[in-house]
Amino acid sequence: MTPLPPYFFGYGSLVNTATHDYLDPQPARLSGWRRRWCHTALRDVAFLTVEPAPEVEIDGVIAAVPNADWQALDAREFAYDRLPADHQIRHSLPDHTEISLYAVPPEAQTQGSDRHPILLSYLDVVVQGHLQVFGAAGVEAFFASTRGWEAPILNDRQQPRYPRHQVLSASEQQLVDHHLSQLNLQILS
Repeated sequence: MTPLPPYFFGYGSLVNTATHDYLDPQPARLSGWRRRWCHTALRDVAFLTVEPAPEVEIDGVIAAVPNADWQALDAREFAYDRLPADHQIRHSLPDHTEISLYAVPPEAQTQGSDRHPILLSYLDVVVQGHLQVFGAAGVEAFFASTRGWEAPILNDRQQPRYPRHQVLSASEQQLVDHHLSQLNLQILS
């Protein structure tokens, strides 16, 4: 029997399989962590990370890293540390499967700001992925379980700055906009 390759757990843009070509993507659930928007000196904008939260579970996907070749994924996730998460993730693979997640080190995190906003094109990709995998209830859970919404949102839909941006349908855009309106956030143009 061929041993399984290692897997990663994606909880943000990696949920949207249009942004990568990693094999065997499937839903999974991470325990003891929650999403949070943050900024680091390594990037110009706010982006998602996870932080320890003992009573919280979040949805995401796991996908295989063929031949344990982490180089491309580590480059994509360059502002993060790759951490082992085998025992914190519920999934349908054999129990001994190696699974890692990416998290920004706490000491490197700051709050998003007008100078370092959340890109709407990035948020759109995240929400589109959650909608495709987990449905409307999964999108609602994403917004409810994510912290750091104090950072303003930069509306860059017309000229997306996020390198893996996707085209959203009108109903997908309306879903994102509906949830943002419920949070009463500052939207920058």
